[in-house]
Amino acid sequence: MLVITDTGEKLGVLSRNAALNAAYDRNMDLVLVSPDSNPAVAKMMDYSRYRFEQQKKLKEMKKNQKVVVVQEIQLSPTIEKHDFDTKVRKAQTILTKGNKVKISLRLYGRMMTRQDLCKEVVERFVEALKDDSVCESPVKLDGKILFAIVAPKSEK
Repeated sequence: MLVITDTGEKLGVLSRNAALNAAYDRNMDLVLVSPDSNPAVAKMMDYSRYRFEQQKKLKEMKKNQKVVVVQEIQLSPTIEKHDFDTKVRKAQTILTKGNKVKISLRLYGRMMTRQDLCKEVVERFVEALKDDSVCESPVKLDGKILFAIVAPKSEK
């Protein structure tokens, strides 16, 4: 196997026992980096320190990632103007926090025959949020629920 020291110096092609002895003399671990290559490549390193640094990198990456939350606002097909405006303001505060908003309207009984009116209500709501958001998913009917998803505008 081809042996590389912790400083990057190549020791050359050594047998397994000779490589292990060389690593033991330097108080290092012998880690097989590329077992499939010909000859196999092994590197001398302090494996516990290497694992610690990898875990530290993972923690740093997790800390920097942002969890996207989808909050739902339910509408009614017979919603009045004041209630509509109140729900628009609520959606705007959700969007300013950086979360997505799912706008849903549940169809009951005879409302299924007037889907066009219900769709207009949801589209009007999406239109009212146009300044603060981007429509990620247009209005769709899923079973008895009309819904749309809006996301905050990216600040790029």
